[in-house]
Amino acid sequence: MPTPSSSPVYLVDDDEAIIDAISFLMVGYGYEITSFNAGDDFLSSVDLTQPGCVILDAKMPSMSGPQVQRLLHQVRSPLAVIFLTGHGDVPMAVDAFKNGAFDFFQKPVQGAALSESIAKGLHYSERQHWKLRHQQLIDTLSERETQIFKLVIAGHTNKQMANQLCVALRTIEVHRAKMMSKLGANNVAELLKLAPLLNSPSNNG
Repeated sequence: MPTPSSSPVYLVDDDEAIIDAISFLMVGYGYEITSFNAGDDFLSSVDLTQPGCVILDAKMPSMSGPQVQRLLHQVRSPLAVIFLTGHGDVPMAVDAFKNGAFDFFQKPVQGAALSESIAKGLHYSERQHWKLRHQQLIDTLSERETQIFKLVIAGHTNKQMANQLCVALRTIEVHRAKMMSKLGANNVAELLKLAPLLNSPSNNG
């Protein structure tokens, strides 16, 4: 079981009875729920760039759960999305699940199952937040700095890089220092943790 997370948990549902029931239920599992009656209120009130978990009602009058999810996707929010559905909402929820929802449940939901899903969703969200934050740092690298990043994690020394790129050793040292500083990395081991992010579309070609 994942270790407890301090990231927030949100609930968006237009039914006050559902909000009260789930909020009360989740307190027993150690979760303090922040609730909203409408999707637009949630979107305008929450920092969507931070990790967390949002439990979305599938059908709401003004903005449906899938519509909220699409907006979260558009802004590249790391929030994990868990859907709550009525019986007639299942096809909608299945489509949302295919579009990246973390989990979905039919009402009424079992507390233990929802609690476990929240815990896993929060840790998933925190990993996504880490990836997005470091991807943004990688995107600030110049073409030369990216080239040096790749050579460093491939095991090349500064001298080998200077020879391969036909530049002065001092030039390599300067670019390498700038690259490390931009990424907030202190050593090669920390660079290796970031290496998978080089394969993202924004760093290809």
